Parts: sequence; structure tokens; C-alpha cells
Amino acid sequence: MKNKELFIISLGGSLIAPQEGIDWKFLKKFRELILKEIKKDKIFVIVTGGGNTARVYQQAANKVCKLTKDDQDWLGIHTTRLNAHLIKTIFRDVAHPRINKNPRTKEDLKIHFKKGEGVMVAAGWRPGWSTDYVATILAERLEAKTVINLSNIEYAYTKDPNKYKNAEKLIEVNWKDFRKIVGNKWDPGLNAPFDPIASKLAQKLKLKVIIAKGGNIKNLEKILANKKYKGTTIN
Repeated sequence: MKNKELFIISLGGSLIAPQEGIDWKFLKKFRELILKEIKKDKIFVIVTGGGNTARVYQQAANKVCKLTKDDQDWLGIHTTRLNAHLIKTIFRDVAHPRINKNPRTKEDLKIHFKKGEGVMVAAGWRPGWSTDYVATILAERLEAKTVINLSNIEYAYTKDPNKYKNAEKLIEVNWKDFRKIVGNKWDPGLNAPFDPIASKLAQKLKLKVIIAKGGNIKNLEKILANKKYKGTTIN
């Protein structure tokens, strides 16, 4: 990892598998960009979310019987791991074959990038923790300064813009103000731009988190090149 620039990307499940099905066109463009950036001595940790696929399983189970939060979380976790396997597959030539499922395990982290790999793929860990939290822990363990959170939204807002006309777009915001917006409690069905538990840890670590629309590959390229981009910066 010496002399390599490390990027942590939290890749939303809604980008990998939206309601219409797996978005292979997006994945192809995403793969092309990451491979190009690896040639520029950059390395990546890609943490996959569950997105719509997780919600489909959770909603189906709830129609059969009352789903506990623990089971709801585990369905989401296994969905993130399915998505992670897909990502690992398309990066087979540059990724370590093992998916990281526990960001707290020292030995597991040591094997990634050991043979010059350009990508480490990670997924959900355990109930109570989202993949945003996994990405934040990995940033801490690997001493990264920034987490790029890619989803289907271009910016974070003060309120849900789909419900409130007076919602304000956030370009730059500090952690104290952002945490007032997302709160302090995690829920398996929570739809927040960056989850409350991850936000608490990110604030403690003084991490910079960039929230951006993943489908805009050119914008992601600008983020990686440290150029002006569209998105919300939290620090």
C-alpha cells in the first residue's frame, strides 16, 4: 500500500440493483473508471450496500409474519454480501478473492493489497451496523481520510426533499449540524444519506465524507482527481 492513494467507496445497493434489476451498464462504467484509476497508483475499498434487494426480502418476510429487527438486519447483511460477490466478480483480476465481512479483524485486513491488488471488497458485518458504519471503521483501520458515499441522490438535504418543499440542499456541512439532521438512532429500514451511528464515529475520527450521485461517473472521476464536483461534503 506504500505510495498508493487509498479511497474508501461506500457503494449503495440502489446503484448495483435498482428496482428494474441489476444495472450492468452502470457497473461496466464504474469498473472502467476504477481500473483506469488503479493504473494511476490508486487503490480502493468498495463497501457494498443492500439497497432495493434488501427491502424486497424484508417486505416479503413481513407479509408472512412479524419480522424482528434482528432478522431484518440479517436479511440486509446477506444482501450486501450478495452484492459484494457481484462486485468482486467484475473486479476479479484486481481484487483479493476474499470479501471482508468483519472490519474489526486485523488478520483479514492484512491479506488485502498484500500481492498488489487494487481493490478490496467489503460487505455488511452484523446487526445494528450499516455498511456506512463498515466503511467508516475501514477508513479508521486503514488510516484513510475520506469516505465517498455513492447512492442515487446528488446532494444531502436538511429534510426529505420529496416530502418537504422547504428542504435545503447541503453543499458543505459540519458533523455537528449534519448529525442534528440524521439523529442518533440506527434502524434497519432507515433511509438516510449517511447513517447516524457511522456519522457519530466519522465525527470522532474527523473524517471527510462526500455524498454524491453514483450514476454520474464523470463526477466521480472529478472527486478522485480532487477537482470541483457535485455533491455534499461533510467534515
